[in-house]
Amino acid sequence: MAVDRTQIGPRLVGRDLEESLRAPGDWLLYGALLAGWVVLWRVHAHHLLLGPVADAAQTHPWIHVFLPPSLVWLAMGTLLLLFRTLMWIRYRPFPPVDFATAPFLTVVIPAYNEGPMVLQAIASVVRARYPRDRLEIFAVDDGSRDDTWNYIAEAARRWPELVRPIRFRRNRGKRAALAAAFRRGRGEIFVTIDSDSVLEPEALLAIAGPFRDPAVGAVAGKVGAYNRRCGWLPRMLHVRYILSFDLLRAAESAYGTVYCCPGALSAYRASVVRRVLRQWLRQTFLGSPCTYGEDRALTNYILELGYHSVYQRAAVVHTLVPEDYRQLCRMFLRWDRSYVREELRFLKVVRRRPPLYRFLALFDRLVTNLRYPINYGTLLLVLVLAQQEPIVLLRFLLAVGAVSTLYALYYLRSERSVDFLYGVAYSYFSLFALTWIFPYAVFTVRARAWLTR
Repeated sequence: MAVDRTQIGPRLVGRDLEESLRAPGDWLLYGALLAGWVVLWRVHAHHLLLGPVADAAQTHPWIHVFLPPSLVWLAMGTLLLLFRTLMWIRYRPFPPVDFATAPFLTVVIPAYNEGPMVLQAIASVVRARYPRDRLEIFAVDDGSRDDTWNYIAEAARRWPELVRPIRFRRNRGKRAALAAAFRRGRGEIFVTIDSDSVLEPEALLAIAGPFRDPAVGAVAGKVGAYNRRCGWLPRMLHVRYILSFDLLRAAESAYGTVYCCPGALSAYRASVVRRVLRQWLRQTFLGSPCTYGEDRALTNYILELGYHSVYQRAAVVHTLVPEDYRQLCRMFLRWDRSYVREELRFLKVVRRRPPLYRFLALFDRLVTNLRYPINYGTLLLVLVLAQQEPIVLLRFLLAVGAVSTLYALYYLRSERSVDFLYGVAYSYFSLFALTWIFPYAVFTVRARAWLTR
């Protein structure tokens, strides 16, 4: 199939700005964001951080090596945030399909040691608004050691016309579980849902909508925390998830390059998946088989064929998130290892993107990835300077709070909730408790453990 790579841009990027600003409450947020940028630049940048660093540079000449690239990155980051904000304001969900024109869907739910939660996941798909004669559900037990199969079998008994159970005698990995259903599925679109996730009723009609455009190969749904009321950590993660989707993926969708369509809820054009299935299953990195990050890997393969990946805000799923520190670290280790691998692969993929999209993607990835050396360098600089001037550490912590408060305003546009305060708290939690994870993930990137249990 020949893909017109220019089709999607004008429709997404060129949406009527006036329509985007109709909600009166949003005007206050946009004004607060504008004021926040000004304050952040004048007070935070010039007085909280740059002033003390400039003073320290008079007595520590080595700081001059670090300062110029940091200033360049700060300017580039501000420009990137401005672009993302404009795309975020302009973004509107795709119209859903209706019952008369709804395509045949194959929904795939891979499960491993999920227990009763897998039954809730299947039930949420069964109860979703979608034509029953154009829907099939594959529930795949990937060699679970608990009673997961019993719940899948129960679902097949309850809804025999919809649920197709598959059982592996031994654990073969999530890719193999997905592939088993992809090979048997009859749908025009494959929808993947994690076994610890619950769909909202309109999600299937919504996620099929973007595929009206033949240039679209993959669609990312919107993910929130199912157990957000179960403690401070899930509340913080819910805010992080909403920002990750309703800000970042909404902006990425503007140039048809959502970098990761998540396992919790994504959809793929079936004909495209079949073209990349074999190489996706056999993917290796530095000589080691890839056993995690199947969602981002599949997104990369689809982008490499010239198709677009987009975000559908109206397709909502709620997924279980970690409730303790150990689970959280295992999740982020898995994510960061696949991030390193697929970011390197994207350098090859990006050459297949249309020129404008290629430029935007390269600029986005350059600024995003430079944050790692800059942030770790800044942290080291602060620790060194704080030994002589403890006030520097306080200024740095105030700067972290200022930036996180600005991002909280983006969250308030998606959800009018005081939970935005948990987003500010997460910034400090991440600084003190999660900073070690990315470097460790880089040095252990060839590890194969799935780290789900």
